[in-house]
Amino acid sequence: MTREVIAATIAAVCLAGNALAQATGQQGQQGPATCASQGAPALPSTEILDDGRVTFRLCAPDATTVAVASPDHAALRSVAPGGEGMVMERDESGRWVGTTTTPVPPGTYRFRFLVNGVRTPDPMGTLYSEERTAVNSLLVVPGAAGGLQDYDRTVAHGTISEVEYWSESLGVLRRAHVYTPPGYMKDSNSYPVLYLVHGAGDNDDSWSTIGRMNYILDNLIARGEAVPMIVVMPFGHTPDRPGATGGTLNNPDFGADLLNDLIPHIEANFRTLDGPENRAMAGLSMGGAHTIRNGLTHPELFSYIGIFSMGLNAGNEVAAFKAEHDAALRRAANELRLVYFAMGETDFLYSRVAPTRALFDEYGIDHIYNETSGGHTWINWRDYLADFVPRLFR
Repeated sequence: MTREVIAATIAAVCLAGNALAQATGQQGQQGPATCASQGAPALPSTEILDDGRVTFRLCAPDATTVAVASPDHAALRSVAPGGEGMVMERDESGRWVGTTTTPVPPGTYRFRFLVNGVRTPDPMGTLYSEERTAVNSLLVVPGAAGGLQDYDRTVAHGTISEVEYWSESLGVLRRAHVYTPPGYMKDSNSYPVLYLVHGAGDNDDSWSTIGRMNYILDNLIARGEAVPMIVVMPFGHTPDRPGATGGTLNNPDFGADLLNDLIPHIEANFRTLDGPENRAMAGLSMGGAHTIRNGLTHPELFSYIGIFSMGLNAGNEVAAFKAEHDAALRRAANELRLVYFAMGETDFLYSRVAPTRALFDEYGIDHIYNETSGGHTWINWRDYLADFVPRLFR
């Protein structure tokens, strides 16, 4: 559990404790029972009903308004600041309850409660997912992609590690998450590595929580559809400084840290196979931009490239990219083993598809293009990862 989640849970416990004290009286006087009282019936904060609808519950006796919101599902999607999500109703015990009007399809969804307008992760939950600057709770409705994204107790599972390393390039302590495949902890084998980057709103925790990458890899490996591999999930943002804003798509500091600090750290501390044929890089949205700028242009390091929901704008951006990386792109055409490019047909970045594919064609860079329904969502990104990974290191 993250420090942010612990702080949020403590705050929620304090709120419940204050409510209980007010209800019972400071001098031990008997007050009305509330959902925070000892002995109150324990009810789950999320419950998937038989018809597929989901009920949310939150004990907040002192609250005046409570809603539940999710960026990932239409029934709970944010509408506007201060007016988002599904409004919940308070019962006589101070417990707030709300049930979706329609079934929630199988998948993994971030959600949060809004208590008097304050964003709060589920204090009774156990599954959380970080963003760049916030924490959400997770709702998992089993069955997504035929179970590929679900925990399967019948297959062997890899391990997610949280890794800290010093970045000489940035002069700061950095964090990454690393997936090692089933068997890594017992064997002495070395493995190829996929460097997998998140989008602008997220951080290095996101692919292994909302992204479900470890279950996708576990299940593909168990089915014999993917080569066992290490997956390194870097933090895609860097500290702001004059000339390099940490949140921009053209951020040069990320590339410096990845190439000069993170990759050497991984190769010094994990059993990795050497050579570009044993390295891949992929990313979604901002992570796709990082991959275009730091993976596609370094065929001496990476032989496999995956770009999800990102591309280059027509005009000046393409021209500038060609001018800066002409020699690397010519080399990429001859040396890359795979360029995989995926985009949803309603993605707000869809206009970048044509100029990016035209660039590939101009340089003779063979690529696989996967156009799907849907937009700029984790629903698509999980599916893209599941389609991309079986193509690696063959």
